[in-house]
Amino acid sequence: MRSPIRVLGSLVNKAPVSYAARSGVGAGLFTGTRGRDRTSQLQTMGSVGTVFSIVHRTSTKTAAVNWHMHRLTRPNSGVTCPLCDEPNVQPVEDHLALRIWNRPNDFYTRSELVEAGQQHQDLTGETWLIVERNPALRSIPLGLWCVRPDRMEVVPSKEDFLAGYVYRGPDGERVPLARDEVIQLRLPDPEDPYRGLGPVQAVMRDIDSARFSAEWNRNFFLNSAEPGGIIETDGRLSDDEFEELRSRWAEQHRGVAAAHRVAILEGHKWVDRTYTNRDMQFTQLRHLSRDMIREAFGIAKFALGDVDDVNRATAEASKAWFAESITVPRLDRWKSALNNDFLPLFGTTGQGVEFAYANPVPQDRESENAERGSKTSAWATLVSAGADPDDAADVCGLPRMRMQEVEAAREPAVA
Repeated sequence: MRSPIRVLGSLVNKAPVSYAARSGVGAGLFTGTRGRDRTSQLQTMGSVGTVFSIVHRTSTKTAAVNWHMHRLTRPNSGVTCPLCDEPNVQPVEDHLALRIWNRPNDFYTRSELVEAGQQHQDLTGETWLIVERNPALRSIPLGLWCVRPDRMEVVPSKEDFLAGYVYRGPDGERVPLARDEVIQLRLPDPEDPYRGLGPVQAVMRDIDSARFSAEWNRNFFLNSAEPGGIIETDGRLSDDEFEELRSRWAEQHRGVAAAHRVAILEGHKWVDRTYTNRDMQFTQLRHLSRDMIREAFGIAKFALGDVDDVNRATAEASKAWFAESITVPRLDRWKSALNNDFLPLFGTTGQGVEFAYANPVPQDRESENAERGSKTSAWATLVSAGADPDDAADVCGLPRMRMQEVEAAREPAVA
């Protein structure tokens, strides 16, 4: 008779329904039908200025935040972490997972790893980290490496949901990877439970429009800074006559420096095209594409430095908005991956501890001063009614030592 505990253990992480096809046929949706597009999504950062500006800001802000590790204490212990103000936790000064996170490998710092991974996530909806291990003692992680999403393939399992992964190298080599060798961060794709969906996919056509309009304008200036046209001839040209006409025209009229030169056509007629730069309205098109890209990323105009009226109040408000609405959700996704996927790799030493980050949202001094004044007044009212000062401080959410100092300051001076 099988042990109930063993039977229960065999059911852990089993998918209750099928997410993958029984055979390889039909499984393409889950193994990366959009894989061929992820390369072009990564390339948009280097080809579209708006995408570069947005992704550069989101990734650098996310990477600049400091991290630490703390250990959970008993509830209502009164211990507060001085690094993040979290209650019932105390800082952990040294841990193998923390050392790896601060120095993922010999070539990457933590901030570089986070910045690269966040770029991938904002461009494709996915971040992939490979766990480096000691070949002689595989149970001990040694480092983390960030790899491109377009080179990762998911291997679904009909029974266990996920069998593993395959990394496709630059030369085409395929490296199989176990589930505990890979950490994936993703923005869930509603059509694919295995892969991510980023904002770039949603506006790829608008991004292409912005890139194509920029290319059109570039070619416009390279071709004499004039709209194209057609040279009409009375009869058919021989090969030699055609080559002579083409070379002479290119020599005299191609390029910005040759713009507006008078063209002399012997026996030929120049016919202008009907489209001009203004007719195509590329300026309006580029502005529209820029707005659509910002909308997909959820980035306000002022976050990219596009502001009409800036003062100290609006500048501080914009910093707080960016940190709270843009940076914190990205940090939470990294934190979830570290605590749920990375720490369990360290066995019992990874239990009872967790990663945490310093809050990037700047303090609202005006609101804090008003709240502090209200709490202090409430504390004074309770103490005047006979309540113990320390108990009153706990009720009002104020530090006890501070209230003792306030109480001492309010006592009349001894003559």
